[in-house]
Amino acid sequence: MAWPNIFRRGTAFSRFSHHHVVVFLLTFFSYSLLHASRKTFSNVKVSISKQWTPTAFNKSVRLPVEIWSCNHLFPSAEEATLFLGTLDTIFLFSYAVGLFISGIVGDRLNLRWVLSFGMCSSALVVFVFGTVTEWLHFYNKAFYCCLWIVNGLLQSTGWPCVVAVMGNWFGKAGRGVVFGLWSACASVGNILGACLASSVLQYGYEYAFLVTAAVQFAGGIVIFFGLLVSPEEIGLPGIEAEENFEEDSHRPLINGAENEDEYEPNYSIQEGSTVTQVKAVSFYQACCLPGVIPYSLAYACLKLVNYSFFFWLPFYLSNNFGWKEAEADKLSIWYDVGGIIGGTLQGFISDVLQKRAPVLALSLLLAIGSLVGYSRSPNDKSINALLMAVTGFFIGGPSNMISSAISADLGRQELIQGSSEALATVTGIVDGTGSIGAAVGQYLVSLIQDNLGWMWVFYFFILMTSCTILFISPLIVREICYLMQRRQAHVLSE
Repeated sequence: MAWPNIFRRGTAFSRFSHHHVVVFLLTFFSYSLLHASRKTFSNVKVSISKQWTPTAFNKSVRLPVEIWSCNHLFPSAEEATLFLGTLDTIFLFSYAVGLFISGIVGDRLNLRWVLSFGMCSSALVVFVFGTVTEWLHFYNKAFYCCLWIVNGLLQSTGWPCVVAVMGNWFGKAGRGVVFGLWSACASVGNILGACLASSVLQYGYEYAFLVTAAVQFAGGIVIFFGLLVSPEEIGLPGIEAEENFEEDSHRPLINGAENEDEYEPNYSIQEGSTVTQVKAVSFYQACCLPGVIPYSLAYACLKLVNYSFFFWLPFYLSNNFGWKEAEADKLSIWYDVGGIIGGTLQGFISDVLQKRAPVLALSLLLAIGSLVGYSRSPNDKSINALLMAVTGFFIGGPSNMISSAISADLGRQELIQGSSEALATVTGIVDGTGSIGAAVGQYLVSLIQDNLGWMWVFYFFILMTSCTILFISPLIVREICYLMQRRQAHVLSE
């Protein structure tokens, strides 16, 4: 078996400078902070639902029913829960639309400016949504919806920008394990958001929004002054220049050629060591790149499942098992722990195989079994946490791979001739399509749960996971055939 460059000649990690480390950490924590503010909303849903209904408000503030009844949003907790699901859907739809736009903008403007603006502006919107409205006792459904639409658009600047910056600094050699570890930023953000929310929730849910918004705003300032978007900014050679001198890096993990044995590398470095400047690809050209549409559709199904756990897991634990909200928030961390381990390990295996799709296929097949097991979890926190971590491993891991390493592979395949100006656009297409699926899913989850119960929600997750495998099945078959041919050639050569 041909081992990737991370194990030969020390080519991948030995080249990393302190600039690579700084870029890794800054992009990692910038997106972690964006996810932390999203996680805060999911972690305080029970508190918000109680505050928006008259009974709980009267218990906390002890106002007469007549005073509150003219101002409350919902007559029951069920209607409040449905509106919370609607807000999730609104956020994800605007987030999806924003991803398509942000990817194009990111390839044409300075990535640092776009990312910093998105982080700081989103922090202000979150502060107004969760803190200012509660301090002023201003409850208005239309206002909440408008704020969450704006928040979705602003938060969409994050992922295309950070993936593009990482793609500018880290090449194909070892990308699976590097991006697998780095893509834990979303899960770390979930954990951070859960910890921050649970630590101040006793003072009121508005303080959970206040803390996460303040930290995110500060992170946006750090990004503006500290992030280097590419090695060329400080006079270092770009990754295209380095890869063109490495024999194995000429064969990409995603290739548009039908016969990979006939692949010949396309050089973007001319004889004078002058990098060929290529303009940003159009949206249509990015959609036509090999693998973009299949992976986008597959990610729409998978992100639906992953984000359903993200948005509804604490709520599910509180309502289904009767556990306290703070305890449910802390317990939900185990899903993200599983996703971190899964993304890193599966990225490492895909580097060893030099193929991604077979690793995804196996993990998703096992994910179906883990969903069945978790849906039947007993009312025991230890067993639930274990099953939750296993589910996160097999669902969160593939989700992290598609949104990071595979998106970088798609945005740097040979048909673009190494143009970094396609990275943000391709990432926006993949993640934007995924967010559309997730947006539809959040509303469906609330409807299915309200009418049929939580068990049917898990059946729905199993169906979507199966559809994920179906959409990339041609790629799975092709890459497995290639691995078998390579194995046979290796045996014959011995």
